[in-house]
Amino acid sequence: MKNILLIESSPRGSDSYSHQAARSLVNEIQQHNTGAQLVVRDLAQNPPPHVGSAFVTGMYVPPEKRAPAQATAVALSDALIDELFAADTIVVAVSMHNFGVPSTLKAWIDHISRAGRTFAYGPNGPQGLLKDKRVILVLASGGVYSDGPMKAFDFAGSYLQTVFKFLGITDISAVHVEGVAMSAIGPEKALATASERSRQILAQVA
Repeated sequence: MKNILLIESSPRGSDSYSHQAARSLVNEIQQHNTGAQLVVRDLAQNPPPHVGSAFVTGMYVPPEKRAPAQATAVALSDALIDELFAADTIVVAVSMHNFGVPSTLKAWIDHISRAGRTFAYGPNGPQGLLKDKRVILVLASGGVYSDGPMKAFDFAGSYLQTVFKFLGITDISAVHVEGVAMSAIGPEKALATASERSRQILAQVA
């Protein structure tokens, strides 16, 4: 875990329960890995643009022939992908928005999911190119979606698991900060449960 990439996506910033739990998790990782380098990509503060024609066409144009708009669009994608390749551990803080992920996180995924960079097509179909990395998803929600009657509505966690597996990462864990809007659970209990789950995950690789 020499290099950690923290992806934050909640528009609530430091008030977000996903951010609080993810920061606590990252602090634990750093305490057990002296000298670990941390890169933070706050998608709410610096949202990547939704992909447009400049990005879609620029990917298939040689660098020396790209128009300025194409060069700018692809350069951002390259920078985001470089951060992924440089990381050993990727922590993604996610607040559930309407059963899915925030739009900024979806835009980030659209920039980093690129044929020839993070996956490639071969004789056996697509192959992920992000190898030997681990992802920890920190998923915050007002209700409980990891189990019970609302589990089928958890499109955020299942979607992210699918994306990262497609890109070649098989070591994926999830920390749920759930029930923060429920009187029977609330933020304090939800964060405590998430903290215990984080410790269990880190103990597996200690």
